[in-house]
Amino acid sequence: MLSNSEFIVMLNQASSDRKELAKLLNISDEQMSYITISDAGCGLIKYGSSLVPFINKFPKETKLYKLMTTKPGE
Repeated sequence: MLSNSEFIVMLNQASSDRKELAKLLNISDEQMSYITISDAGCGLIKYGSSLVPFINKFPKETKLYKLMTTKPGE
């Protein structure tokens, strides 16, 4: 199913899943760091044959963050 997908967003992954994803999608060790014990908002996007790492840090002191957060109590 993943090998047929043009667009995949990967966030923090379990060790066994990371190994399989690395083989299936030809992910380098450096790129794997974005889905290995990564912070919230960090990950890897596969679009076609491209792999794009991303870090999406959002300031917690903003009204927009308070509207978007999915963390209870924030």
